[in-house]
Amino acid sequence: MRIAVAGATGNIGALTVTALKRGGHEVVGVSRSLGVDLSTGAGLDGVLHGVEAVIDVTNCTASDPAETVAYFGTVTRNLLAAEERAGVRHHILLSIVGLDRVEGNAHYAGKREQERLVSEGPVPWTIVPATQFHDFGAMVTSWTEQNGVATIAPLLLQPIAPEDVADILAEIAVGQARGRYADIAGPEREDLVDMARRTLRARGRTVKLAPTWSGIFGPEMAGDVMLPGADARLAPTTFDAWLADQQR
Repeated sequence: MRIAVAGATGNIGALTVTALKRGGHEVVGVSRSLGVDLSTGAGLDGVLHGVEAVIDVTNCTASDPAETVAYFGTVTRNLLAAEERAGVRHHILLSIVGLDRVEGNAHYAGKREQERLVSEGPVPWTIVPATQFHDFGAMVTSWTEQNGVATIAPLLLQPIAPEDVADILAEIAVGQARGRYADIAGPEREDLVDMARRTLRARGRTVKLAPTWSGIFGPEMAGDVMLPGADARLAPTTFDAWLADQQR
């Protein structure tokens, strides 16, 4: 099966490409470094020829809500229009658990716009909401670290291994469109501060963590806001198992 991955050179994108190839599929990578500009649509028509499904794992690092909404909106419109012209039968979007429970977060605003466009668009779709990845703690500290100190919110999470996300996306892509898929999450709940501390230690880094709700993530994300629904699909890899791999 010929499947395209938008955002193929990113972390999840590269893992998804690997998972698809392992399943014997022909994979088309879609990213600027591969000659396709999703912001303008340049190159899309050529690479989507003969593609049956598109997995969208594109990302945006902007911190302004309007900029994030504009970016995700433009990319998604360009993708869906090109898919319709190419006769793509299935658009799979990787999204985030709890989007509608959090206001004021720029990234979440952009993802909500992305979900809206996909669900109202011309291509049969599956939206896959995932919890945060196992490397989220280290990622947050890299955003906030200054002079050896990083602020971090004490979020309650049920993180999922990036490799498990890629495997699930690859599995979904070969099937029929499912609409909104069940939340996908890891098997255990974790505290973000503890995740960050243990990941940094495993990677041999010394960073002082300062738990606070006044940073990137506020108290509106406390409690069970970030947790998956009761009918979630739980992936097998625990945070402990993932962390052990980081130490090898």
